[in-house]
Amino acid sequence: MSDTYGTEAAESGYETEGSEEDAQAARRLAARRGAKRTLARRPNEATLGERLARLSEAAGSVTDLDGDLDWYGDGVVARLEAKVAALLGKDAAAFFPSGTMAQQVALRCWAGRTGNPTVALHPLSHPEVHERAALSTVTGLRTVHPTGEPRQITADEVDALDEPFGTLMLELPLRDAGFVLPTWQELVEVCGAARARDAVVHFDGARLWECAEHFGRPLDEIAAQADSVYVSFYKTLGGLSGAALAGPQSFVDEARAWRHRYGGQIFQQFPQAVAALVGLDRELPRLPEYVVHARVVARAIREGFAEAGVGWARVHPEVPHTHEFRVWLPYDPDALTEAAVAQAEETKAVLFGRWSPSDRVPGLSFTEVTVAGPGLEWSAEDVRAAVADFVRRLPGRS
Repeated sequence: MSDTYGTEAAESGYETEGSEEDAQAARRLAARRGAKRTLARRPNEATLGERLARLSEAAGSVTDLDGDLDWYGDGVVARLEAKVAALLGKDAAAFFPSGTMAQQVALRCWAGRTGNPTVALHPLSHPEVHERAALSTVTGLRTVHPTGEPRQITADEVDALDEPFGTLMLELPLRDAGFVLPTWQELVEVCGAARARDAVVHFDGARLWECAEHFGRPLDEIAAQADSVYVSFYKTLGGLSGAALAGPQSFVDEARAWRHRYGGQIFQQFPQAVAALVGLDRELPRLPEYVVHARVVARAIREGFAEAGVGWARVHPEVPHTHEFRVWLPYDPDALTEAAVAQAEETKAVLFGRWSPSDRVPGLSFTEVTVAGPGLEWSAEDVRAAVADFVRRLPGRS
């Protein structure tokens, strides 16, 4: 398939058709498509024909092309579910058309089983930021926030919550805090603190695949800390779409019933299932290498800004926990995005993508950096040189 970036629609360049933003998005996409060098390839960089050709070429390596098509979740979809359950060390797994649906179903099921509709989670977690209040509006649950700090929830904060909750949801990594993870000991302690309060633990593991290098543990040992785990197939793995929810057999059976009620019992999903299997086969084994090289890239970016005389610049986390991290600069986001696009157009090398304003500190902007297969070709010197070229394009720096 391809090395992918795996971001939300806003970061992938989608805007309202016909707007000025749409024209700028088209320019960014054209620059990325024309680039010879990049740290990672985004799914939307390929044309429809290219994506179909790659899927067709790879399909035979992960499934029997003479086999039957899936029918409401059997066939290749069922084989994908079994593979995910085995990777995560869970009794069973169910395929979902979207992570938003999988999360709602998981938390609804646990609310019924615990008798408590309250979910403790971080205010920067995906359900709170990117799902249009679906947990409360559609599913009828309520949320409480053990912390508002841009980091993972701690065991002490779970202990200190002043009201009961039925489920603790942890997003691993916490993307909107900078793809941050706890230490292994912190993860064990926070999960233990939830269970000490008679709560269950659910992992929003949309990007769990990339966490093993940081924790120094295999996926099944990480997933064992949770009662249920959701994983995505398009983030990190480069699939077309879709997700899986894994846990105890009775829990997954109930989740399938709610999936049907939510409109997720789809007639055929073999393209998504095949693409997911390709990602598990080709991208999953390479993720530790990506994480290690992301640390090289992050350090070179810091060094590049220092050598270029930029007074203030931050890479967060300083040592990335996964193969994704954020870069912060004290410039207008439009000026930074223009510099990034111009660099890609003129040098055919993509270092940074679109920049966004900070919602916490006026005058600061950030971008997200992902290091995947194409990024392995970049040496530290390559990164520092690209940073120097980027800085020369900033206002007042030429």
